[in-house]
Amino acid sequence: MNGNSTNGSNGHHTQHAPTGSKQGDQFRSYADDRNATSEDVVYTTSNGVPYPHPYEVQRVGENGPLLLQDHHLVDLLSHFDRERIPERVVHAKGAGAHGTYTTTDSLEDLCMADIFKQGKSCPITVRFSTVGGESGSHDCARDPRGFSVKFRTDEGNWDVVANNTPVFFLRDPAKFPHFIHTQKRHPATHLTHADDATNFWDYASQNPESAHQFMILFGDRGIPDGYRKMHGYIGHTHKLQNKNGDWVYMQLHFKSKQGTGFITQEDSFNYGPDYSTKDLYQAIEKGDFPGWDVKVQTMTAKQAEDLWEQQKINVFDMTHVWPQQQFPLRKVGEFFLNENVKNYFAEVEQVAFNPAHLVPGIEPSADPVLQSRLFSYPDTHRHRVGVNYQQLPVNSPRVSYRMGNFQRDGGMAFYNQGSRPNYLSSIQPISFRERSVDLDKVHGIFTGEAITFLSEIRPEDFNAPRALWEKVFDDGAKERFIKNITGHMSTVSDEEIIKRQIAIFREVSEDIASRMEKAMGIKGYPGIAELRFNGTHNGMAKSKDLKTANGMKGISAKYAEKNVSNGAPKAGTH
Repeated sequence: MNGNSTNGSNGHHTQHAPTGSKQGDQFRSYADDRNATSEDVVYTTSNGVPYPHPYEVQRVGENGPLLLQDHHLVDLLSHFDRERIPERVVHAKGAGAHGTYTTTDSLEDLCMADIFKQGKSCPITVRFSTVGGESGSHDCARDPRGFSVKFRTDEGNWDVVANNTPVFFLRDPAKFPHFIHTQKRHPATHLTHADDATNFWDYASQNPESAHQFMILFGDRGIPDGYRKMHGYIGHTHKLQNKNGDWVYMQLHFKSKQGTGFITQEDSFNYGPDYSTKDLYQAIEKGDFPGWDVKVQTMTAKQAEDLWEQQKINVFDMTHVWPQQQFPLRKVGEFFLNENVKNYFAEVEQVAFNPAHLVPGIEPSADPVLQSRLFSYPDTHRHRVGVNYQQLPVNSPRVSYRMGNFQRDGGMAFYNQGSRPNYLSSIQPISFRERSVDLDKVHGIFTGEAITFLSEIRPEDFNAPRALWEKVFDDGAKERFIKNITGHMSTVSDEEIIKRQIAIFREVSEDIASRMEKAMGIKGYPGIAELRFNGTHNGMAKSKDLKTANGMKGISAKYAEKNVSNGAPKAGTH
């Protein structure tokens, strides 16, 4: 964060109190307030009036009722009643720190972004988190981990909203609220899936594209050994464009310099509820600064089309991965976290990451889940923090030019742009810079009919999880996976759900299915060919009436029949 350079001066640009000074607040500075000690300040009411003691109250005599005129008490209690803002619906429990990113290996041949020039650096803020639990939940829950980075570049903020897994549970954006509801507390019993996993596995058994992520979740990576010992993956395919207008698809990886580690299910109960938070904070405090290498995978539009045609890997599908043998990792830079926050609420709870915050040279792809997140994330911040959330110091850009636009007013409008016109004025014209990105060139050919789309499960969806089981998991990892997943499923109250889930894993590997059957004493279905799913079309169904999700007919069934590429970039779309 580097408090000395943090923007914030109540709109006065010429007088900033130096860090650590005992100058008054005639021109209040966020940086000065952040770094001041208790000995530097005078106790006052919120309107700045010095007050002799925080515990005093006004009342009628020594034993009479309180007086409503006691502004100090009323203001104190009223503010206390409003100290909490809504916690995040997902990623509520988290920890964060500040640091610096540096480009060690130029990416200028592929990307025009200024931050990717050799030697360029910028301040960053990183927030790690669990996903499903509440703000007070356990750090060692079996859950994916969020890994978000705010790069404060010279061209504006670039927010990377990543996870510690390369894939996700879904590829159809409208499933997300439904899926998250199954990870939360039961609407009647208020129990989590640790005590009743019925809804959790009901969703999984109706949406088999989630198999890959569930294998990772119930494998060793499901409980990482703190935030320092895990990788990060952007997950969504993006685009990079260079100064010539040429572009490629991109996946971004954060590789931990500390290596990776995991905690077993049994051992997780021996860790404190804030283990990962404590581990990160204490490591930074003692000078053991965690770091990550920043690497990219890239492919051309033609390679993306060929990847689908020849290997049935869809770059717009969050449940698929790019083979690293074909698309090797290329190091671009690295970052280290070397500064703990001074105030958790101001710098971690209120930090807001938005995947729509991109800088010139980095563009979104047609990944439908990414497209939905471009809307959903800032919409959450406007509700949770406020419409002017980007004016908060932890969220505001740090650029050399003075920013201006025509957004005005709203709750807590701090930088409200003075008396400058709030429209495009010819009297006081605002300055402009030319666009550097050729949007027409970087995007695909999207002309087409308006359709309704829902993906379907196909044999290729089981290739990557099969490779994970056969080539990555060793014997010990396989045993732990079976123990973890069957233990979690032991609270499922509907045996049909278990039979369906075993059938899904049978498509991955007969070995997984038979081990699960032995552990649970339940015989699963022979596969998914004779199953209908309520959440996805079944492209592997034996009969036509089982193919459409939820038994849909008519126009919806017609669209399902016309789904040839499953949303992939087929030949001719670029």
